[in-house]
Amino acid sequence: MRPIVAFLRRTLPVLALALLAGCATFNQLNSDVSTYSQWPAGRKAGTYAFERLPSQQARAEAQQRLETAARPAIEAAGFAPAGDPQQADFVVQVGARVTAYADPFDDPFFWRGSFWGRRHYWGPGFGWGYTGPDYEREVAVLIRDRRSGQPLYEARAANSGASSSIDSLLPAMFEAALKDFPNAGINPRKVTTEITKKPA
Repeated sequence: MRPIVAFLRRTLPVLALALLAGCATFNQLNSDVSTYSQWPAGRKAGTYAFERLPSQQARAEAQQRLETAARPAIEAAGFAPAGDPQQADFVVQVGARVTAYADPFDDPFFWRGSFWGRRHYWGPGFGWGYTGPDYEREVAVLIRDRRSGQPLYEARAANSGASSSIDSLLPAMFEAALKDFPNAGINPRKVTTEITKKPA
């Protein structure tokens, strides 16, 4: 019994640390980020207002959720909400989409790693099994000078997973998209953010 107790005393703390590290990993989101900047040298972020395309105006409730999720990242980049949208220094457009990868059986001769985005596994007795589609999730941010209308900064963040749900990921994805503002960088590049943040 004594060797077993000694073994447990040595291994349990190590296992506990490993579990804690694993839990931390579950709260992180890796996104592929691309940014394009024409930001004037020396210009600081100022006041901003959201701008909606006609199609976004038609889906006001869904667009409001996107703007609420994007707001912390925008303000962390140095912007402040304008008291009067018509007097804002900048206008910001935000968008999001979720795309399901194509069904592999649409083209049986096309091979893309794991059957064109759908995950399969080899199983005993059956050869392979099906675990459902993959989804690509993407957010986009466009910042323009309000007076001139000139686009100054464009950012996109994308990731993929087994779920089409995106609401809980939006704050972390917008944070990833604007993490390097106002700089551009290597496109695309991996950016890791925490998904524990919730829209205000």
